Amino acid sequence: MLVGALPGLDTLFSTQGIMVLLLAAYAGAMWMFLTSAPKVFTIMVSDMELARQLYEGMLELPAAEVPLHYYYNYEQSLGTTMVDPLYISPGVGRTTLASTGAPDGLWYQLKKNTQLHVISGASLGENNRQRHVCFDRDCLEQVLLRVQMRRLKHKIRREKPLNFLIKDYDGNVIEMAEVSN
Repeated sequence: MLVGALPGLDTLFSTQGIMVLLLAAYAGAMWMFLTSAPKVFTIMVSDMELARQLYEGMLELPAAEVPLHYYYNYEQSLGTTMVDPLYISPGVGRTTLASTGAPDGLWYQLKKNTQLHVISGASLGENNRQRHVCFDRDCLEQVLLRVQMRRLKHKIRREKPLNFLIKDYDGNVIEMAEVSN
């Protein structure tokens, strides 16, 4: 009797109507999942332990949880097709997920909804200088801002592409280089 009183209600509760409602609910859930996922910047480094000392020690970045979307076979394209081979070591083509299913590297919180993912893969620079390579200028600008806020010794070598040096507490010179492809 209720179905007859409201036209179109029988269509809504038909098999096709229920499927459309389920698809709309699924789309809404995926939208919420993807919009709440943090933005992830990736930096490739030549020495993971030195990177840990820099990001945790000198820059005091808090450790971050691995974003949920990295557990669902999400792979980042590093965009290495047009990159100067000086910046990349030979093992760069591999996946970011280890055989255990957990993502490789170090994870840090840069801002509220922005994370830094540090992975190995960069080659050493001139004079065996440690190199940190990034394909995203915004990421390096945020790291540079953090360096400047901490009043760490640094030298900006080039604005475009961004390239600067940081001297750590042990006297190691770390080159932060933006690679534009």
